[in-house]
Amino acid sequence: MNAQVSAEAITAAAAAAVTEYVPMADLYLSTLNPRQDADAEGIALLAESLIACGLVQNLGGLRDEADRVAIVFGGRRLRALQIAVETRPDLAMVPGRIAPDAMTAQAWASAENTARQDLNVVDEIRAYGAMAESGAAVANIAQAFAVTEAHVYRRLALANLPEPVLDALHEGAITLGIASCFTIANDEELALAVLGRVKGSSYYSEYQVKSMLQPEGMTSDDRRVRFVGLDAYREAGGAVKRDLFGKEEYIEDMGLMMRLFDAKLEAAAEALRAGGWKWVEVYAETYVSYNVTDPMIRLRKEGGELSGAEAEEYDSLAELAEDDAMDEAQAARFEELTQKQAERYTPEQIAESGGWVYVSHQGALQTSLGYVRKEDAATAAEAGVIAAPEGGFVEAAPAEKSAYSVKLVEDMKAVRLAAAQTALLCKPGLVLDLLAFALSPEAGAYHSIMDIRTGAPTIVPSQDEGLALDERLTQRATTRCIDHAEAFAAFRAKGQKHRNAALTEAVARTLNYACGG
Repeated sequence: MNAQVSAEAITAAAAAAVTEYVPMADLYLSTLNPRQDADAEGIALLAESLIACGLVQNLGGLRDEADRVAIVFGGRRLRALQIAVETRPDLAMVPGRIAPDAMTAQAWASAENTARQDLNVVDEIRAYGAMAESGAAVANIAQAFAVTEAHVYRRLALANLPEPVLDALHEGAITLGIASCFTIANDEELALAVLGRVKGSSYYSEYQVKSMLQPEGMTSDDRRVRFVGLDAYREAGGAVKRDLFGKEEYIEDMGLMMRLFDAKLEAAAEALRAGGWKWVEVYAETYVSYNVTDPMIRLRKEGGELSGAEAEEYDSLAELAEDDAMDEAQAARFEELTQKQAERYTPEQIAESGGWVYVSHQGALQTSLGYVRKEDAATAAEAGVIAAPEGGFVEAAPAEKSAYSVKLVEDMKAVRLAAAQTALLCKPGLVLDLLAFALSPEAGAYHSIMDIRTGAPTIVPSQDEGLALDERLTQRATTRCIDHAEAFAAFRAKGQKHRNAALTEAVARTLNYACGG
């Protein structure tokens, strides 16, 4: 009976309830609210998320006789808002849904733990990203939103996607799986072109989208090419091929381009090391993953201080700037004093921390600095850069150094691979089995057994009404194969007929339109 009344009340509320902005002082926790008790630490973390992201889920309540609003759902958010408003006064006017009657308020309160709408996945991604950007650790974000750390990591992996991709995901024009594919894109212009192609279409698989995002050719719009520069590439002896019917230029020697890219990025890292940073590493992706940064201690920049006389001078110059009455010398002095107050890492912080250099989607050099590694935490504490825990630091056991150099290990791998390839030369049947398996969905996604890359030519027109495709032409691997040896043995056990069918289907799927003339 109660469940039925609640359902009816919630349905009626959807039409009758209105959203109003209510002053914080007029809000209080209703006795109907099921969350009368709350963990203080969790509330503090939630307050941090509100400071970073704002309120993304409204509260709900019922007006009383004194025209105040008793909050029946959103009790944790109300408590956190009362803390966050001290830092962000703009949060003092709180949006809330006002129940039209007591029965609706009761229904909302009863449904608080079971019928609360989850955050939209894009709101979640942006909220987690904003908190992480402000310095919150993954564990703190997980606690603030009552989710697992693994869930936070999955969302943070998408936080640096281009905004149009996140917008398309928010609109429901692409799935979360398709959105995840865009994390591999090196060329933002290409990424947006692919997005325009796949938006609103249910045909494209994740495999196809990834193939479109990483074509074999490297164009002049690729972030790595922009970073190195075509002139530097040509000076190093690299050739460029121009598309006669388009504007694209294609890099013919991708190996040379990658060597130039690596060398320029390493030079940027070395310049920072020479500037005093304790360690600086090169990062190949377009942003430094939170999986990498989260285990470390992030330092906050410190602002410079002006002397009493400088502060008075700054205030006087600021008044002149506001009246647009500064001469050139005064403007230069104002800029000097402004820069002196700017936040920056201190020499002590630089000496005990480090970070990464990487290249953005646009081809610009980026840095992510101010991280103290766990093995450096004790010395950083001694230098006064971070606070030491009460129990002191636990020394990590040093990693056992390999008896072999990296170069020797790579050489041994090369010799082993050469032996395997030589053995295959005498086993044509096994080679055909291996080729068919490698090209089939049974080999799984995200792993390449052979150094062969197949495309996915478009076979669906923009108007696909009435088109009936053979499902074998759209088969794609969507999950990772855990044990390739076991999977290959199972594949061979199905016999030669299955092998031939798998090979036929795989080759048919790669046929290009141009091959027919």
